[in-house]
Amino acid sequence: MVQSGRLHSMILWGPAGTGKTTLARLLAQTAGYRSEALSAVSSGVKDVREAIERARSRLGERGELTVLFIDEVHRFNKSQQDLLLPATESGEVVLIGATTENPYFEVNAALMSRSTLWRLQPLSDEALSELAMRGAQLRDVVVSADALQALVGSADGDARSLLTTLDTATVLVPKGESIEVTTIAQARDGRIVHQSQDTHYDQVSALIKSVRGSDPDAAVYWLLTLLEAGESARFLARRLVILASEDIGLANNAMLTLAESGARAVEFVGLPEAKLTLVHVTLALALSPKSNSATTALAKGLEAVRAFGTQVPAHLRDAHYRSAAALGHGVDYKYPHDYPAHWVEQQYLPDEQLATVLFEPGDSAEESEQVRAWRQRRTAGHDASPVE
Repeated sequence: MVQSGRLHSMILWGPAGTGKTTLARLLAQTAGYRSEALSAVSSGVKDVREAIERARSRLGERGELTVLFIDEVHRFNKSQQDLLLPATESGEVVLIGATTENPYFEVNAALMSRSTLWRLQPLSDEALSELAMRGAQLRDVVVSADALQALVGSADGDARSLLTTLDTATVLVPKGESIEVTTIAQARDGRIVHQSQDTHYDQVSALIKSVRGSDPDAAVYWLLTLLEAGESARFLARRLVILASEDIGLANNAMLTLAESGARAVEFVGLPEAKLTLVHVTLALALSPKSNSATTALAKGLEAVRAFGTQVPAHLRDAHYRSAAALGHGVDYKYPHDYPAHWVEQQYLPDEQLATVLFEPGDSAEESEQVRAWRQRRTAGHDASPVE
């Protein structure tokens, strides 16, 4: 498009620091267009109208085409985005919108249909290394090999973040000394690992799935990635407690106790020492046998309760108050402890739910043993005669 001198409206979608604004400026200059730049954060309808009117004047008076660049275009509301439609449709302006959010959710369908979507990827480590070395040369500082690796890793594809960290590190290091890893960590307030809202959820998901998949190496890797990014130790401890029931459950009941103890230890000890406790619990959960029978029972149970209600059979109802027996409450209830193996055949579910099966045991050794013992009790207590 640049070589032909004919730009079309487009949306540049990518993470922060991947060059969306710079690319828009270079496209306009190289193709011979005038450029108008607005930020959706600080500009309103009046600003958009004035920019479009200036573009019309240039086109009518001097035949000059205009690129209207709107940064963070997803922040414009529907009426503001609709204002762009006639001008882009007529060709009076070429819209270049930049966004870090998914435009299919945040940009009007009508505006998307008039634009080409270009997806910008995070910068590669090679590109960031080149940028860091250029930046260090311009600032007349030396960056050690380890510090360069930390600088590139902390940026996570974001050139702006890398240069900001480099600027801060340059100020922090004494004149004549090289920038080391400790300086990079200091420049980032101890947070070497970059984390946005999106990557936060992705990394938490990776931690949970690694534990669920019984991969201790990956589980510890993602745990420490989150901690190095400044994630709350309390949040991670809470997630591990949930995971102990969600993915391990009856296969190893001790894991819930361990996870809960770990959460208490995190509160008591605090960071950085609590990292050791979190790694301990994470490894134990990852290496433990797994079962999701509690998770499936929860889902099926909620579905059944919401579908059929909670009509309690008469013999199970509270019989501790006067006149309860006259209402039939508690009548014919069989007290399990009066029977062999403390079990007796008896209806506990509502009539509508008699065929309901909520608990489906997993195949782990411990859970299988629990189910075997449960079935033995049922068999042993099948005789309905109470123990004398």
